[in-house]
Amino acid sequence: MSARYRDIANELRKRITTGQYRPGDRLPTYAALADEFGVGRGAISAAIALLQQEGLVHVSGGRGGTTVRPQGARRIRRGTTVRRGPSGYLMPAAQPGDVWTVHGTPTVETRPIPERPAELLGIGPGTPVVRRRRITSPAGDPPYQVATTWIHPDAVADAPQVAEAHTGPGGYLDRLEEAGHGPISWREHIRARHPEADEAAALGIPTAMPVLEIARVGTSARTGAPVEVTLCVIPADRVELVQELRRAPGARWPRAEQENR
Repeated sequence: MSARYRDIANELRKRITTGQYRPGDRLPTYAALADEFGVGRGAISAAIALLQQEGLVHVSGGRGGTTVRPQGARRIRRGTTVRRGPSGYLMPAAQPGDVWTVHGTPTVETRPIPERPAELLGIGPGTPVVRRRRITSPAGDPPYQVATTWIHPDAVADAPQVAEAHTGPGGYLDRLEEAGHGPISWREHIRARHPEADEAAALGIPTAMPVLEIARVGTSARTGAPVEVTLCVIPADRVELVQELRRAPGARWPRAEQENR
């Protein structure tokens, strides 16, 4: 195969970056590319694998083929204000006027909770916990984030409807608050990591690509303990966080010594 696959990858990369293949487009089949470049399928497979490692394409099984991934980061101006919309609470990552869509069917099931959300929820890893998962994006975009919510078993006992697929107006957060946990307060933990295999598959990225994890912990006003934690996982190459820095009173300008001159 020598380095021929790199030449093929360079050509396909050029077609992607110049817009010949646009985000969401499906690349020609391996057989068609092999014919075009006069090589075996092994060279095409190696070239596509290289582009996948770079995050340029997504390779799906079956007849999904190879598709071009969106390029460029969505700039999110993060604040600290939780707003209210027609369908319930809007967290800081949502921009005013944003319309988000759900990809596929959201799932609700009881599963053993992994170590990270278990730590944030204050329960033992492996405990059976209600998990709500949805894959969302701004309208018109391919899957942008995987949002996975784990709800404390005690909170589910207080508000059984949160374990159902349809929780009613306002969603599961309204049901938790109505059950006596309102007003819920939230704290976010933000870190970078590599995705789990199912997260990578949902987002169309390789497991080697880092993701940004925003873990939002909701705390009950009644008990002072966490009742739910939501992990939002976003490909690192698709998000840029922007936050305004404010001066504390002691850092004002002009400084006192300038004012006294």
